[in-house]
Amino acid sequence: MTHLTNFEIFLLFTIVKIAVVLVITLTAVAYTVLLERKVLGRLQNRWGPSRVGPFGLLQPLVDGLKLFLKEDMMPLAVERPLFILAPIIALGCALVSIAVVPFGAVTMVHGVDLFQIANLNIGLLVILGVTSIGVYGIALSGWSSNNKYSLFGSLRATAQMISYELALGLSLVGVVLRAGSLSLRDIVASQSAHGAISWNIFGGFQFVAFFIYLMAAYAETNRSPFDLSEAESELVAGYHTEYSSMKFAMFFMAEYANMITVACVATLLFFGGASSPFGHLFDSIGSGLILSGLFSIAWFVAKVFTFLLLYIWVRGTLPRFRYDQLMGFGWKFLLPVAMVNILATALALSYHR
Repeated sequence: MTHLTNFEIFLLFTIVKIAVVLVITLTAVAYTVLLERKVLGRLQNRWGPSRVGPFGLLQPLVDGLKLFLKEDMMPLAVERPLFILAPIIALGCALVSIAVVPFGAVTMVHGVDLFQIANLNIGLLVILGVTSIGVYGIALSGWSSNNKYSLFGSLRATAQMISYELALGLSLVGVVLRAGSLSLRDIVASQSAHGAISWNIFGGFQFVAFFIYLMAAYAETNRSPFDLSEAESELVAGYHTEYSSMKFAMFFMAEYANMITVACVATLLFFGGASSPFGHLFDSIGSGLILSGLFSIAWFVAKVFTFLLLYIWVRGTLPRFRYDQLMGFGWKFLLPVAMVNILATALALSYHR
């Protein structure tokens, strides 16, 4: 009987982790859509999907099958290679960034961390870099469609995402200064000493940074009230007007995958990641390897779920901005406040040291 080498064990575990995380993420995307439809239904005093399966739980499967079986229409005047490449870039970038997210506490088996695909010392930079490449998918989709509504939508989305990326990136500098690292594991570890009072939003006084991050994240993911690139009353459907079948579904999936990524990053940077809000108070209950791993995943999922509910609640509550208000809010308010927050955090840290 042959024994596996360390590299073969690492490779096997990595392939399994990638497959499991991909399946869970795509399932979460499908059921986030259902959650949004159900919550918006309740906010508007109606039921939402309730026919397919118990409580409408099979609705995402039916919607996915319907999109998969629809005819793939491609207008004659489109730039075919770029038209096809655009949704691939958008969805690919949305899914790749999940690879560096630690979903649970450090759980080592044969030298491999079970709850993180890739533990990089610059994990935060990787997420910011990969998600910013997603703007190319939107820009190419609008230009290659040869449709004025698509072009206007993609120009709006590109300007919006580039503008708000500045505020979003700067809002995270205070967190990096406190942790002294760009590794997501290190940032989570720096918040796990005393539970919720150690989290960056409370103990780190990064509530201003969290507000900036949240506003910029709504704009980055083209969600209400910043969904000007898909303004139905003005631009039909924005940059995916000419898309149909699975190409349209890929843009749709990319949007919700980005929502999940944003929720994961907010959880890691401001709310202690997979750590318990009670600190080490109940560590004796889940002292085993499996139990501690499951408890940490449960806390992480609960925090991400809360952020997704907040996303949906905002969509059902707030009206859409005007475009000049959107750009002015990013450049004239969020950007200066983010700079002031960096200065205040740096001064506070230098004073305490």
